[in-house]
This record gives sequence, C-alpha cells and structure tokens, in this order.
Amino acid sequence: MRLSILAITNALQSQNRKKLSPLLFSLSRSFSQLSSQSQRPSFGIAFDIDGVVLLGNTPIGGSNKALKRLYQDSGDLRIPYIFLTNGGGFRESKRATELSKLLGVNILPCQVVQGHSPFKQLFNRFENEFIVAVGKGEPAAVMAEYGFKNVLSIDEYASYFDGIDPLAQYKKWNIKHAASENSTFKEMAPTICSQRVQAAFIVSDSVDWSRDIQVLCDILRTGGLPGRETGHQPHLYFANDDLEYQATFPSERLGMGAFRIALESIFNRIHPNPLEYTSFGKPNPLVFQNAELVLKQLVLSLCPNPRVVNHATSESHRFRTLYMIGDNPSVDIKGAHQAGRPWFSILTRTGVFKGKENSSEFPADLVVDTVEEAVEYILRKESI
Repeated sequence: MRLSILAITNALQSQNRKKLSPLLFSLSRSFSQLSSQSQRPSFGIAFDIDGVVLLGNTPIGGSNKALKRLYQDSGDLRIPYIFLTNGGGFRESKRATELSKLLGVNILPCQVVQGHSPFKQLFNRFENEFIVAVGKGEPAAVMAEYGFKNVLSIDEYASYFDGIDPLAQYKKWNIKHAASENSTFKEMAPTICSQRVQAAFIVSDSVDWSRDIQVLCDILRTGGLPGRETGHQPHLYFANDDLEYQATFPSERLGMGAFRIALESIFNRIHPNPLEYTSFGKPNPLVFQNAELVLKQLVLSLCPNPRVVNHATSESHRFRTLYMIGDNPSVDIKGAHQAGRPWFSILTRTGVFKGKENSSEFPADLVVDTVEEAVEYILRKESI
C-alpha cells in the first residue's frame, strides 16, 4: 500500500529555502556575476548520473567536455545545473567531491539531489526516534548528517541478534563488526534488542537481499521488536522505486524497486495487513518540483547582492525551460512529462535505453546518442 508524499514534499520545499541559503552564498562567488533579472539564465539542466554521465566510475558520452561547457574559462559556473539521481548511499558532500574528481569540474553539495535527499525533511518527526538505515555505502552516516540522532545501519542492527540471519555462516563476504568483539557491544545488546524500531529507511540498494528482507520483515511485522508478537507496522521509506538501472554490466541490473517488490510480496504473505510504505525518487513529479526549486535557488545566487539571495523566494525567478537529461524512459522521461511545463525531456542511448528510435511507451521530446550531444543541443537552442 503506497502512501502519499505530498505533505513531506511541501515541507521539503519550505525548508529548502532556508537550508540552501548558506551554500548559495558560497556558490554565488563561483557563479558569473550578473546584475539584473533579465541577464539571469532562463533555463536550467538536471542530469541523471548512472547511464548518462557515468558508468560505474567511468565518465561516458563526452560528459567531461559537456559539463565544462557550462562554466566560464575562469571556472565560474555560468549555467545552473544539478544532478538529479535516484542513486545514493553517501552524503551529498561526499558525492559532490567524488563527482568533481571524476568529471573535472567543481561541483558543490547543493548541486547533488539524490533519491534519499528528501529524507532530511523527516528528521523533525524521527529526530530522536530509533531508526534503521538500509543499503550500500554509508546509510547510517547519511541519516546522521540529516539530523537523525538514534540510527543504526542494518548491518549494525542485525549483528546484535544472534541467529537473525540463518544464512550468515555461509556468506563468505560477511565480516563481523569489530564492535561485536568489545565489552561495550555486549553491554549495549540488551538495550538495542529491546528498543522499538520506529522506522526503516531504504537509503540505497540493499547489498544482502536475503538478510535485509528477513530482518525488515522481523521489524515490520512485530511493531519494531524482532522476535516478539505481531504488532503495528513501523514506518517504511524507500529512496526510489527503480525496477532496474544501468551499471557497468551490458544489461540492466535490478534496483530498489525490485527489492521493494520482493519485500512486499513476502511481507503480504506472512502478515494479515498489506505492507505500507512511501517511495521517493523519480518519476514522482513532486521530485521534479523540488528540483525546480533547487535550480531557482542556484539562479538567485547569480545576484551580486547576498541580501537579495537570502530574502528571495522561489517565485523570484521563472524558467522558460528546464531540461531533464536521462537514460531511463520509465523514470527520467516519464517523470519530466508528468511534471509538465517547463520541463523538456532528453533521452540518451548510453544507459537503459538503447533503441534506434524514440521510446514507444514514454517518448522523449528529444533523443540523442550522448550527453555531450544533449548539451550541444541545449546551448544551441538557447543561443549560448
């Protein structure tokens, strides 16, 4: 049973204005300094990452050259753009640093919008509650940076329960946490095992499906107390609902949406009530609305007066066109179409989509071979 994210997104939009201001003040020094509203860019760009600018850690489709065209020769950014990805697992600050090194341009954290970025707006609700974070990378560190004070990764959480994963002994990659070997771990075990989990956040793709589905079912069907009687289901949030995505392997890999389907199917067989959850990420049009807000804030940083930046609202600037460059018709292109004007969708052939013509199910406004061609089209159309 999928729940609405409208209220959460409204909070996201209102709080983004406050949280972006310090970063934008810093960013304003690296943007070209334009003095009037008419000189500000009338368009912005949102790039997907996997299958568009990178495959794994390798730049593709001329992405390095394409992104450098969005900067002045001095290195100052002249065109507002963000990365709008359903991926994640790392803090935006860390991801921005990694992208900067891989792509050869200066990218700031406020230009990275990941699938789990909206989770930060839930910290008022769960700030001091006990929560579990699932996924590759550093899911607990991500949530801690968002303000959550009582969070464990599912790796850490499962390690407190003897036998919770019956297949653990057969998993050669399983590394026992060093914490489990000290006295503090043993002292904490009774507290952790008796503390009710209030919510589970799927921050990034699960690394161990069998264990994570088992432990999540234990949490969700017992009211947050594995091993106890059936109870009210705790909250469950997914950073995205991608069925598949393009990685380095030639064919697509199963994503978080596939994991959600597996978890939901099993939970609904063992619990009297259907699974309740909230999914974020593209193609939800509310994600595109938030992306537009972030891009507007970037444009405001073009103003040389920081007082104007700090007091401006999202209505201070209107885009004529926002370009979504993606490789997945059912995610990037569908989302841009659902969001409506001013979004213009561009589909590349370097990722999930590899067809000669346009997508038949979710046709894009434009199909190109690479992201470099996409940027070339945009700059030519905008007379840049």
